[in-house]
Amino acid sequence: MKVILLKNMEHLGEVGKIVNVKPGYARNYLIPKGIALPATEENIRKVKNMLKSLQEKAKRELEKYKKLAEELGKVQITIEHEVAEEGKLYGSVTKADIEKALHKLGFKDIDKGQIKLEKPIKEVGSLK
Repeated sequence: MKVILLKNMEHLGEVGKIVNVKPGYARNYLIPKGIALPATEENIRKVKNMLKSLQEKAKRELEKYKKLAEELGKVQITIEHEVAEEGKLYGSVTKADIEKALHKLGFKDIDKGQIKLEKPIKEVGSLK
């Protein structure tokens, strides 16, 4: 039985691929779990339209994040924190601290889940 995959399956293929599987596997597992649809002309057309809209959405999101990255590249933030002797911070600068500083500069769409730190900031200084 031919089915169109709606989800990536390691042993079958990627989303949108038409694969031939045993009828029982399709009827009892793939189709009820929402992993695949029967490969009818109508379903093929629906999946192609779905993939096209997902690709367009991904392209828009990518452009949005490229623009945001460019804007953030021009920004410098200063975070005040209590400092011990020898330039060591009490605690560390957290993603939440960075998020708060960016929100003050007008970057309201950024949340701490989008902020990546290679290592915790525990010393005074400038970082990129």
